[in-house]
Amino acid sequence: MTQSGNILHMDVPGKSVFDIGPDSDLEPSVRAFRILLLAGQRLHRLMDQRLRADGLTTQQAALLTVVTALGQPSLSEAADAMGTTHQNAAQLVAALTRKEFLRVEPDPSDRRRRRLIATETNDQYWRGRDAADHNAVADWFSTLTDTELQTLNTLVERLLKSLPAN
Repeated sequence: MTQSGNILHMDVPGKSVFDIGPDSDLEPSVRAFRILLLAGQRLHRLMDQRLRADGLTTQQAALLTVVTALGQPSLSEAADAMGTTHQNAAQLVAALTRKEFLRVEPDPSDRRRRRLIATETNDQYWRGRDAADHNAVADWFSTLTDTELQTLNTLVERLLKSLPAN
């Protein structure tokens, strides 16, 4: 096996470890699944590396993005928006509460329901990071033209809308 760019290739020309190379024998949907899975894992790892020094993970950052976007969601609403389990979201909330990025408070209209609230610590942290992180992401996608990025966005958004929520 040799390293070629960012993809490990076997000694068979055009074949990659996940059989996603140009000579793949996989059906297009299976090949697309593997490509998206591998790309997602690599992007996740790259962002984890960026956040690690501050004690955060990509999943925690995603939850904070969801909370900020939704205002004061319940745990279930946040989990659904992230496409993750209630248990995973609860673990993320616990970690972010300890780090003082989130508060959990009772919903005034239903005391059984809890609302997730982003803190000032969260806001200050991201104000100091967002530009550098956005530049890093732009660099990771710099191999694609603006038109290709728009096409990628359109196709993946359409795929996401068609997938079952759970």
